Amino acid sequence: MTEAVHAVPAPGADVDLLLRVENLNVQLHIGAVSVHAVHSVDFHVRPGECVGVVGESGSGKSTLARAIMRLPPNVSRVEMSGIMEFDGRDLMTLPGETLRKLRRESGFSMVFQDPLGFLNPTKRIWRQVAEALSDRPDTPSRFERATRLLDEVGLPDPARVARRFPHELSGGMRQRVVIAIALASEPQLLFADEPTTALDSTVQLLVLDTLRRLHRDRGTAMVLITHDLSVVAELCDRVYVMRGGEVIESGSTTDIFDKPKDPYTARLMELSRASHTLAGAQPRPGNG
Repeated sequence: MTEAVHAVPAPGADVDLLLRVENLNVQLHIGAVSVHAVHSVDFHVRPGECVGVVGESGSGKSTLARAIMRLPPNVSRVEMSGIMEFDGRDLMTLPGETLRKLRRESGFSMVFQDPLGFLNPTKRIWRQVAEALSDRPDTPSRFERATRLLDEVGLPDPARVARRFPHELSGGMRQRVVIAIALASEPQLLFADEPTTALDSTVQLLVLDTLRRLHRDRGTAMVLITHDLSVVAELCDRVYVMRGGEVIESGSTTDIFDKPKDPYTARLMELSRASHTLAGAQPRPGNG
């Protein structure tokens, strides 16, 4: 297992939390149907830390992230209870405009798992990155700043990429564009929701290397949401394992991998190992 980027402070250490979530419950109302999607979850992130949230599809991990960011899902109504604090601010009571400002200016942002669905097909790449930038009159032009971000996420010939449309880029390139957009606001906390889904193994490594390098160089705290424990092993300091909307196990990455306490965690690890063995035996063509 790759050594974590940041050391985990000892339990009880006096460290300020960037994100504090306690006893969070999320109820989704879809027409006449109600779903208790998140149950009594405790969750926290320290400044500069990388935290993994793992679980199978439907375990509640993406719902947890969207609830923290107060991004409404496509349902009739959402009910939430509990404590959510980001950098000392109560996320439960912040008005909409303040939340939008947090997402635009040095608060938090998200890398979504479907870059083609997220990107606007009618706009050139640089304009989409530029829209996420804060307006600062003392900085270079928005095109230059957007190009610089595309270069930072490892895209070759970023000025050329900047002038292209999303459909002209490969899947891996589009994912790195989405990362650039998420970084444009210089967030303190970055959520990455299944950032390597639907990419072949070679491109997955490129995207993960991009996230690792940005996490290290910028010192940005990161929450990595994934079903793939090998990704967590590469990047994360600590891990939360979710099942059925609950956190069933949490701890340092080393402890979770070396001494899993719950049979579900051990099964996830076995499934992850099996899928990577199969992928190694049957490589797919690259789409960098």
